[in-house]
Amino acid sequence: MKVQQWIQRLGDVWVEGQLTQINARPNTATAFLVLRDPAADVSLTLTCPPRLLQASAIPLTEGSRVIVHGSPTFYAGRGTFSLRVDEIRPVGIGELLARIERLRKLLAAEGLFDVRLKRPLPLLPNTVGLITGRASAAERDVLSVATARWPAVCFAVRNTAVQGPTAVPQILSALAELDADPAVDVIVLARGGGSVEDLLPFSDEALCRAISACRTPVISAIGHEPDNPLSDLVADVRAATPTDAAKRLVPDAALESSRVAEMRARSRAALQAWVVRESRALTQLRSRPVLADPTRSIDVRADEIARLRASARRDVRRHLERAETATAHLRARLTTLGPAATLARGYAVVQRVDATGVHVLRSTVDAPVGAKLRVRVADGAVHATVTTEAEQ
Repeated sequence: MKVQQWIQRLGDVWVEGQLTQINARPNTATAFLVLRDPAADVSLTLTCPPRLLQASAIPLTEGSRVIVHGSPTFYAGRGTFSLRVDEIRPVGIGELLARIERLRKLLAAEGLFDVRLKRPLPLLPNTVGLITGRASAAERDVLSVATARWPAVCFAVRNTAVQGPTAVPQILSALAELDADPAVDVIVLARGGGSVEDLLPFSDEALCRAISACRTPVISAIGHEPDNPLSDLVADVRAATPTDAAKRLVPDAALESSRVAEMRARSRAALQAWVVRESRALTQLRSRPVLADPTRSIDVRADEIARLRASARRDVRRHLERAETATAHLRARLTTLGPAATLARGYAVVQRVDATGVHVLRSTVDAPVGAKLRVRVADGAVHATVTTEAEQ
């Protein structure tokens, strides 16, 4: 108990070391860690709430260098000494990564990584601005690959420091100079691979904001595929390597020539096939009877019209003859039944003429003495006067 009381009077302490074991089981209130001194064969058991591990700026793994803050604890029952931790801070690479992660979240919140802000690269840039180290492998790769792909490409090279404290000011100056040059259509920021400390200038906040503010499209070709500085996220295009950046800058002239030749051959073949197909279609159309003898259908229709006209003429004539015969019969019947035929057989029509008009005489009573009569016969009419009374 005396040992426990004495240790508890030590108060809070800061301890630096390397994590060699992490045991954080789900649904437990305490996580157990082992902190080792890299310079001496000494280890210390740590206990902490699991939330400290989850809230770390970077994932804590076995081998991470950290500084922990806690209070010493002695368990008398087991006779063991441990440190109850309430704060864990990564140091070295971990601290750098944590700082970069905080800056990444800040820039992302401001929208500097938004894909809608990315500008497209020109198909064939007049001049390419290249910012890289002097006589570096990155410069050699970009120039050689781009020139081999498109011999006419021009470069405006700005050699700057690519690591160390002077790198960011020199890169910012070269970036502003190239962005202000109207002849430069695209800017490439290139550097070979390196450690996190070597690539730290390309995660600088001032450089990231300068890349975002550029009017000229920027390609970031920093390090190799696993490397991912913040300049890659802000730039308009991220290239995995400087060689990849050169391939994105200009098209391959040999490949494009072969594609043009292929397209010309395909166009020629397609045109020839179309001409053959249309010629075959014209031949088929010309072989049809309507085109081989265009007047044949007219002649056939003309003969048919002549036959129809003759048939119509015969029908009209037959109807007219039938109508004439019927008319003659009716005329004969009318002539036979009419009064003229009766008069021609010797009959006469006697009419009385008075002041009221002419009336057919139907009875002797209607013809008193002195009455004027009109006698109509077949060839005319005579007038008479009644001189004697009618005989019964």
